[in-house]
Amino acid sequence: MSTLGNSGVEVSGLAFGGAAIANLYSEVSDAQAHRAVNAAWQQGIRYFDTAPHYGLGLSERRLGGALRAHPRASYAISTKVGRRLEPVETVTGDDLANGFAVPATSRRVWDFTADGIRRTLDASLERLGLDHIDVVYLHDPDDHAEQAFREGYPALEKLRAEGVVGAVGAGMNQAEMLTRFIQDTDVDVVLCAGRYTLLDQSALTELLPSAVARGKSVVIGGAFNSGLLADPKPDATYNYAQAPAELLDRALRMKEAAERHGTTLRAAALAFCAAHPAVASVLVGARSEAEVRDCARKFAAPVPAGFWEELRYTGLLPADAPVPTEETAEEATEEPSQEPS
Repeated sequence: MSTLGNSGVEVSGLAFGGAAIANLYSEVSDAQAHRAVNAAWQQGIRYFDTAPHYGLGLSERRLGGALRAHPRASYAISTKVGRRLEPVETVTGDDLANGFAVPATSRRVWDFTADGIRRTLDASLERLGLDHIDVVYLHDPDDHAEQAFREGYPALEKLRAEGVVGAVGAGMNQAEMLTRFIQDTDVDVVLCAGRYTLLDQSALTELLPSAVARGKSVVIGGAFNSGLLADPKPDATYNYAQAPAELLDRALRMKEAAERHGTTLRAAALAFCAAHPAVASVLVGARSEAEVRDCARKFAAPVPAGFWEELRYTGLLPADAPVPTEETAEEATEEPSQEPS
């Protein structure tokens, strides 16, 4: 377990991402979603992430329902603000244009105002069935920077002071603005998706060193860059688009190296994200019990030092990118907690 900044909020090294159980791209039954969350618990995962955006609130409802059987103090949960859900008068279709196979019962409204933050969080608390949230992130404020810094972040600071929120931060698919949050505000943690992976180390330039220097934490999402590092093949996706040929070639070379050293590319992708000292948790999405268990096994699997040496020698990995040491590899192989589900 790691503590997020100075917040006192503790998270497990592997975290459960709740987008997939909200019918991401295709339907997932309530029972299947419940089993996926239970499997995460059985594997020792104690940090769960969600957002109103995921399935128009479906992720929050399912996650809250599945976690209700466990003591509230035994896990951490994060949600996000910035996309406020407004009910529509007439449901005319689905939400697949936004990636979720759910009826379009609401519309998303970008809102990083102080009032919008509180209204969004109140609705999330109701869907989750909770009276407080451990971590709240400003969600993708890329095109709303002025409002997010001027109104949204101060609103989170106030909620943190009131005890409604344990830790605050921002979650984005870029490193630059997250670095600004680390340097210019008193966030506890940032969630960086897809910018610290075996194929993209842009967060290594400023974001991660800044977090270490200021005692802040980073949660890494998108360890597989939306698919390419999970299963590199010609039709694989990279950051939710067709993978460029050059990156496909790099991923295939990494996969071959992993197999030569008796490991897997997926295990290496997760281990790489977790190895940086700023990283408190690695967030993975899963839509089934089998996917959860597979991710947990891969996360716990040690990756031989020879693999990292080969990647550096062949130029597939920068020399300054931290990799797991023997000590961290041994820690990763420890059996997960098997508390009753």
